Amino acid sequence: MIYLESFRLPSRGAEETFLQYDPKMKRTVYSSWYPFGVFRDRDLPEFVMEPITILYGGNGSGKSTILNLMADKLRIPRKAAYNRSDFFPDYVDLCHCEERGMPEHSRIVTSDDVFNYLLQIRHLNEDLDAERESLFEEYNQAKYRSKGFQMRSLEDYDQLKKIADARRKTGSAFVKDRLSRNIREHSNGESAFKYFTEEVKENALYLLDEPENSMAPKLQLELKQFIEDSARFFGCQFVIATHSPFLLAMEQAVIYDLDADPVRERKWTELENVRTYFAFFKEHERELEE
Repeated sequence: MIYLESFRLPSRGAEETFLQYDPKMKRTVYSSWYPFGVFRDRDLPEFVMEPITILYGGNGSGKSTILNLMADKLRIPRKAAYNRSDFFPDYVDLCHCEERGMPEHSRIVTSDDVFNYLLQIRHLNEDLDAERESLFEEYNQAKYRSKGFQMRSLEDYDQLKKIADARRKTGSAFVKDRLSRNIREHSNGESAFKYFTEEVKENALYLLDEPENSMAPKLQLELKQFIEDSARFFGCQFVIATHSPFLLAMEQAVIYDLDADPVRERKWTELENVRTYFAFFKEHERELEE
């Protein structure tokens, strides 16, 4: 499904015209013109979108900036704050897009969103750890320090049940029955993958900024399959900033190489990052076959 048909950054001439407009006030009041100037010396095409479109490039190539510009232009909701200046809205106004209407669930997901999610899990686990220690103390009290306990009123009924339960069970079983499952059973990578599978709904546009972060190769392949299936069967469209060779290999994806000058579409097998991996494993081919 296509919701965003195309996206185009302002031309060099449009940037220069803006920068020349009322320069005294803006140049003396503000210290940063970002994102003006980021792409001024580069020949950028109109990005024509497919169900899966990938922005490939190294650090500093501007792929995250483009995603943020798209999100602002399309008024797509976001959670985490992002790098912007007082001139960001001016630059967004100069961008152009063709769209068919943004579905309600469309959103941008950044590395900071995933990181904040992992922090929330960590805080939750810390609370659960404290609760677990308290429950083990309750278990020891009920099982080993309750000899001679007698029920004198209905108020003692819960304590009697706790003592009986502690005497029948091991400490681990006693605590497990009373404690929510600790999310730490998942690694950071597994939790990050879970985050994406929960955030992506049917029939919407998703802008994903380096979603492979925290994920081992196996999970990146699972994420690749999840994105392909979401685009093919569930009406989702994706624009992804990545340099992961596993995600770059997604079927039917169009890839824009932001490291090329001029920026152009490339096959995933032609990209420098992929060729570097290939050369490395080719060099160690004999060792890998042993």
